Amino acid sequence: MFLDDTITGIATAHGEAGIGIVRISGEKALAIADKIFKPFKGKELLSQFPSRRLTYGYIINPSTNEKIDEVLIVYMDAPHTYTKEDIVEINCHGGMISIKRILELVMRQGARMAEPGEFTKRAFLNGRIDLAQAEAIMDLISAKTDKGFDVALDQLEGSLSKRVEEFRNEVLELLAHIEVSIDFSEEDVDEIALDLLLNRSIELEKKLNKLLETADTGKIIRDGLSTVIVGKPNVGKSSLLNTLLRESRAIVTDIPGTTRDVIEEHLNIKGIPLKLIDTAGIRETQDIVEKIGVEKSKAFFNKADLIIFMLDASRELTEEDLEIINLIKEKKALVLLNKIDLPAKIDLEKISSLISKKRVIEISLVDKVGIDQIEEYLEEMVYKGEVKAKDTLLVTNARHKNALERALTSLQDGINAIRNRLPMDFIEVDFKNTWDFLGEITGDTMGEDLIDHIFQNFCIGK
Repeated sequence: MFLDDTITGIATAHGEAGIGIVRISGEKALAIADKIFKPFKGKELLSQFPSRRLTYGYIINPSTNEKIDEVLIVYMDAPHTYTKEDIVEINCHGGMISIKRILELVMRQGARMAEPGEFTKRAFLNGRIDLAQAEAIMDLISAKTDKGFDVALDQLEGSLSKRVEEFRNEVLELLAHIEVSIDFSEEDVDEIALDLLLNRSIELEKKLNKLLETADTGKIIRDGLSTVIVGKPNVGKSSLLNTLLRESRAIVTDIPGTTRDVIEEHLNIKGIPLKLIDTAGIRETQDIVEKIGVEKSKAFFNKADLIIFMLDASRELTEEDLEIINLIKEKKALVLLNKIDLPAKIDLEKISSLISKKRVIEISLVDKVGIDQIEEYLEEMVYKGEVKAKDTLLVTNARHKNALERALTSLQDGINAIRNRLPMDFIEVDFKNTWDFLGEITGDTMGEDLIDHIFQNFCIGK
């Protein structure tokens, strides 16, 4: 990619809308706009108007003088722009014909089509934002809940980057002590100096661990909690889905096997995005359609972050129940005893012995009893340990988590090397690796190929 060329792209979603925006960035942005834009009145060129002023007029084909569309256009001069380059944004009518014609016209005047994420990539390469902030932009766009949006906005403003930079500065200070020890290697290294290095390294290890503890919660806030409702037919799985959604999404009848396929819905519970999956009842069946549904249920079951296992409290345990209990033993699962509004027949002691350490909540979907407890359990599960619901400094990105884990491992190797009184050259390597791995989060120590790969996942106009 060459930063001395000019790029263009559609900055709004594809499809019909009230407004569509064509963005141009680069040194020729204003010159291109002057060729194709005619103000409604007053001055002849966009460049004659002040920067950052929205101007009304028409996009004109300079070859034929034909009007393409009626627009509002704005020019923003570098470096105080999204890319730190000159930018022009053309606000036209949102139909695809208008946007397509203007985009083609801009490219004929010397701009090229932007690659995915190239506007944001230029913001990164020009030093306006770092890599973690760039990734936060896409998280902001794709946020599923207010909480996810707040976390992404916090990262865009640099909260994670600042914390990582603090860690890197601490590593640099430790490296400085190590360098001094290497320079004076002919003398005995003071034991007090080694103990000081060890203690400061252990403090940094605690800080890295604390940040890493937020990663599981962060992943859920960013990507959602994949939750599968399982149970034998007619225990109330579809009724639970409808109750949590607060609408009738799934068919509910007294006939076992009504749900024959997988139903997926997205909802927000206490700021936690849930992908809730209602499955066909798991049982032996000769019905070929229901059988396919049961196999799909088992496939989703294996990939889920959380299993909600439903039992009918008004009926005794069956072989079908016991089969599912065996399946959930090694899974994160919540057990719901439904239909407590009816006379109880289920053996609670037997259930407790079979599903030890799993939370059991008694509910009645008819009387809407226990629903609040389900929502409270989900909140407790996500915001566990030191992570609180109000926290916005969370590790939400798998790449960031991986880099932190490698940094922590290298730091721990260095700590062990200090304890074992290994040569300072060995210790230095571990601490330099720690510094490099932390730098991958902000992009300071990442190769160009990896940076290119990250931006390929962005949309073209961003």
